[in-house]
Amino acid sequence: MSSTRDIDALIELMAKLPGLGPRSARRAVLHLIRKRALLLTPLSDLMQTVAATARECLNCGNVGTADICDICTSEKRANGELCVVEDVADLWAMERSGVFKGRYHVLGGTLSALDAIGPQELRIPRLVDRIDTESVTEVILALNATIDGQTTAHYIADQLEGRVRLTSLAQGVPIGGELDYLDDGTITAAMQARKSI
Repeated sequence: MSSTRDIDALIELMAKLPGLGPRSARRAVLHLIRKRALLLTPLSDLMQTVAATARECLNCGNVGTADICDICTSEKRANGELCVVEDVADLWAMERSGVFKGRYHVLGGTLSALDAIGPQELRIPRLVDRIDTESVTEVILALNATIDGQTTAHYIADQLEGRVRLTSLAQGVPIGGELDYLDDGTITAAMQARKSI
């Protein structure tokens, strides 16, 4: 029996994480072992805690440790704005920017005929319910500029037409972007969304 069986199993599990391959996982595990008291033990304890307490917000789909997340329960965030995102990572990115002060709705993906993902597989029916029951005045569609993202945005816009003000994030040239490095679709979107100076 191998004396490194558990370590090998840990490396194999770590290699399944996004952004880590087998070599990166080996380096990470070796670093954790070397810094056992400082990193490995606290990480292990926190992972057990999160595994036991993490849950999806019943209202918006965010991840937290309560049935309803802090964003949904905050009265300061009840300003009528609802930002629709594809997944929790997108919600966290919006929160990092600090630019949005309303509430969110996480779809859990995008519509995809190839993958047999329809509106019922996503949280679109829940979104429509929220529009009907909450004081939502504007829905901001913050979906990725992919074909599936845009298809999902059009579907949602059709479902909510006439019920609430609908907006979407601007698309185009990023800050610090050079035209020579941008794809044709980004340049086209930037031209179509141009504004007066």
